[in-house]
Amino acid sequence: MAIRVQTGDFDISAETAALTRGRDDIGAVVSFTGLVRGGGDVSQMELEHYPGMTENALRDIESRAVKRWNLQASTIVHRVGPLQPGEQIVLVLAASPHRQDAFDAANFMMDYLKTRAPFWKKETGPAGGKWVDARDADDDALLRWDA
Repeated sequence: MAIRVQTGDFDISAETAALTRGRDDIGAVVSFTGLVRGGGDVSQMELEHYPGMTENALRDIESRAVKRWNLQASTIVHRVGPLQPGEQIVLVLAASPHRQDAFDAANFMMDYLKTRAPFWKKETGPAGGKWVDARDADDDALLRWDA
């Protein structure tokens, strides 16, 4: 299980290779990569975090997924700092013997990352910068895991 918060970009292929290296018991790897949306009024997004607290929150999210599904390995990489439209923000990898556990665990981890991880987003555009509020749709997505 790997957790990283970093300013630099990540390589999905390298992360997947590291996750599966030397393992022949993994039957499925599901990946999710989040990108900075551009267009309209967003020319840059800046992500801030609270070091230590953020990593602990990511470990907790990953631990919850491991307890709930049959995961053999997982990775969460989240970037911070200034990012441009089209750049990668987050990577979630979930590896399991069978695909459904990997799909569900990756989806769960992303829903929890969107709502429970302590990141603050500021979008900048022609009108200046503004902090992004949590979206009700993200909170609604989280509710399905408590059912």
